[in-house]
Amino acid sequence: MKPIETVGVVGAGAMGRGIAQIAAQAGLSVRLFDTNVDAVQAARASLQQTWDKLVQKGKMEPAAADAALRRVIACAALEDLADCQLVVEAIVERLDVKREVFGKLEAVVADDCILASNTSSLSITAIATGCRLPGRVAGFHFFNPVPLMKVVEVIDGLRGDPAAGDALMDLARRMGHTPVRARDMPGFIVNHAGRGLNTEGLRIAQESVAPFDQVDAIMREQAGFRMGPFELMDLTALDVSHPVMESIYRQFFDEARFRPSPLTTVRLAGGLVGRKAGEGFYRYVDGQKQAPAEAAAPALPGRLKVWVSHVHPHGQECALGLLKQLKSGPLQADIELSTASEAPDDALIVVTPYGEDVSTAVYTQGLDPARTVGVDTFNGLKAGQRRTLMVSPATEPRWRVAAHALFAADGAAVSVVQDSPGFVAQRIIACIVNIAADIAQQQIATPEDIDQAVRLGLGYPMGPLALGDALGAARILEILRNMQRVTGDPRYRPSLWLQRRVQLGLSLQAKSLA
Repeated sequence: MKPIETVGVVGAGAMGRGIAQIAAQAGLSVRLFDTNVDAVQAARASLQQTWDKLVQKGKMEPAAADAALRRVIACAALEDLADCQLVVEAIVERLDVKREVFGKLEAVVADDCILASNTSSLSITAIATGCRLPGRVAGFHFFNPVPLMKVVEVIDGLRGDPAAGDALMDLARRMGHTPVRARDMPGFIVNHAGRGLNTEGLRIAQESVAPFDQVDAIMREQAGFRMGPFELMDLTALDVSHPVMESIYRQFFDEARFRPSPLTTVRLAGGLVGRKAGEGFYRYVDGQKQAPAEAAAPALPGRLKVWVSHVHPHGQECALGLLKQLKSGPLQADIELSTASEAPDDALIVVTPYGEDVSTAVYTQGLDPARTVGVDTFNGLKAGQRRTLMVSPATEPRWRVAAHALFAADGAAVSVVQDSPGFVAQRIIACIVNIAADIAQQQIATPEDIDQAVRLGLGYPMGPLALGDALGAARILEILRNMQRVTGDPRYRPSLWLQRRVQLGLSLQAKSLA
């Protein structure tokens, strides 16, 4: 492969414009083509405005902005791309259209020119099948907006020449992006790994465990994510995200882990696609999300006796640690902590299950269902962090209120959800880690690249495998096993890759030594 100095971009939409921008800023000559000549001129004008703004903000020198604009050449025909060492296609997500464009490009460019697709969901191998030289075809998947999303997936097709992927990896770094390498599989890394947050969030809402805003609040304020699943889907819009969910599910032959939800089917049909439509899972006024205000926490009743189940030692330790702080700290909460081996008849019963619901805990531990409430200790019970309580259909309202008051006594926000194996955060995080583990098992990408791609591409607080290590891979495995046992749903079956690393005491971020 020749050194890449001239890059062709086919498609002058948002993605094509973004790719042209970072390439020109990196000193590359750019040939920008679109079948709509006006779109090319509009894209070039938009780039000029972007660079002018960067100059005004002091983020770019005027001379550098002028030079970048001069490097972007508007092209009226594909033949104008003949001298490119790389052509990146960023057009409509239709296999037949992409194949047609690649066939035309092969008749124009030199045999050692790399042909790359910015596809987010189509097979690179399938795109390359119609090419005379399939080895030079690779995936070069950027994320929108390209200049701000600093990760790009480099995808090797089944018949791809590794040298083409290597050249794209080097070019990505030159353009200021972090490249991650993936084998050609549905969803590549980011769209594949992202199934856990959205599909499990939808499943939780479908089961009426909690409303959209509470699921989002739990994932932000308890689990530490920048956005919850429903905020994220409103931002990306259901007319974009729902077809991806369906596509990946079907491409993996109805794999239960990726099962979509009819909630998005109905909302998409009704036009409630998200922020851009003014309404999705939330309403938007002047672009601002309208979320219901949370009710004030109830007052703590006098002399509340509390008993915490000892069945889950880690959870018991977390819950008792917080309750002791409330009792003996500055708050001096009027609570009595029972240390009896069995729950006293007049005590609030607190259980701390991993992957189970309150009903299962009550049944297996022989507890009084009327007085039993679950608290999620998976992410700890730190000061100022949102806490999640869970009640069963048999929990009496006065005990629910007492538990809410108790765990909100120090001013922490509290979400009270209906019975759910794994609460909310446990379920979603376990699914995220499990899917990432299976991506590693299939050798679609290395553990390092999986974490890099998800952290940069989806904005998670850390990569899914690093998250699994931080929270405890054995605990993730326990949650998954219990969720599968309670629900009977194969979507929760643990990845063998995860199970083996727990059994061997290996970090989820470590490569196999074999």
